[in-house]
Amino acid sequence: MSKIYVLDTNVLLQDPYAILSFEENEVVIPAVVLEEVDSKKRYMDEIGRNARQVSKLIDGLRKVGKLHEKIPLETGGVLRIELNHRSFQQLQEVFVEKTNDNRILAVAKNLSLEEKTKENGRPVILVSKDALVRVKADALGLEAEDFLSDRVVEMDHIYTGFIERTVSEGEFQELFQHGKLPIEAVTKERVYPKQFMLLKDELRPSSSAICMVDDSRSYLKRLVFTQESAWGIRSRNVQQTMAMELLLREDIPLVTLVGKAGTGKTLLALACGLYQTEDLARYNKLLVARPIVPVGKDLGFLPGEKEEKLRPWMQPIYDNLEFLFNTKKQSELDDILAGMGSIEVEALTYIRGRSIPDQFIIIDEAQNLTKHEVKTILTRVGDRSKIVFMGDPEQIDHPYLDEYNNGLTYVVEKFKEQTVSGHVRLVKGERSGLAQLAADLL
Repeated sequence: MSKIYVLDTNVLLQDPYAILSFEENEVVIPAVVLEEVDSKKRYMDEIGRNARQVSKLIDGLRKVGKLHEKIPLETGGVLRIELNHRSFQQLQEVFVEKTNDNRILAVAKNLSLEEKTKENGRPVILVSKDALVRVKADALGLEAEDFLSDRVVEMDHIYTGFIERTVSEGEFQELFQHGKLPIEAVTKERVYPKQFMLLKDELRPSSSAICMVDDSRSYLKRLVFTQESAWGIRSRNVQQTMAMELLLREDIPLVTLVGKAGTGKTLLALACGLYQTEDLARYNKLLVARPIVPVGKDLGFLPGEKEEKLRPWMQPIYDNLEFLFNTKKQSELDDILAGMGSIEVEALTYIRGRSIPDQFIIIDEAQNLTKHEVKTILTRVGDRSKIVFMGDPEQIDHPYLDEYNNGLTYVVEKFKEQTVSGHVRLVKGERSGLAQLAADLL
């Protein structure tokens, strides 16, 4: 039996092509949703871009038929703009105010009541990214769902970049003698290029080796680490060792690092970037950028020049640079950065339209980026550049993103099959015992 899906505004603002995700069912867009989309189309951000895209898509459907009637979609379903069913009679005793959310609920409730009077009435389902709207729908006896088609990966299948396996003593000795081991001798699971594997001897669990899947996915190659430190920073756990391997390799132009606060993502990336830019001269410049998304109440407009305005947003980067340069005053760090000239700390607002060759690029807090934004950034990367995306998908400040549909997760999942990229999830916090405990408990 086909269904009727009533879409909330946030679904269209998250994915402009959401109307094509419901197969052979009927998609209903309440008129108030069009009003909300129209109010957002002047925004000069990702939400505004999506609002304009939705407007163009729906406008293009006018050529097919009248929007208040059923317009066939290429997926086999139909689309309709709902102009009626706006009565508040069914809601007035529960939700008094006629807010836009309540208007959308009213349309879904009245459609549901109408379908129940029919002999072959169809289920009416409200689709919203807003948890409270779904709670309200449940209170009204309406079926409600989150929009999941924009998710890159399901909850239990997020790629970690490494796995642990136990092998026999003979296989462990073969690995050390020949430097490699056939994949089928270790695991039957699907593996990916540049994926790490921590092998342990079944007779001596304390004996272990870090290996990497080769590009053909036929062998595991044992890694021999000759690089002890980068700008005085040494790895403190096995995942940090894996991360440094990815960050220091010239043949891996795209690196993604995921981990909770305090796992060392930013410090490791900055140290490896400085080492390769200043000491090895592999790159002409170290570019560090992060999205400007406030945590808590926004500070509003800030006085001063661009550098002064950016300072509060970029302070986590400067904190790590102060540690690496062993400075205690902001003025000292500013003098060092001005003297070097090869380090640029920038907001992602200014990256569109640029071409960035011969640079080591670090994108911090990438979990607050959308799929479109990470595509924009990656298409800016020029020849002989290396780019590092890092962040914590569990700490998202963007209103329409979650752990499974953000830009960082999108890059990890889309590039895990490619030989040009490497990924690792950092597990153990190294900032302090308190920071690790807070990350786990809170």
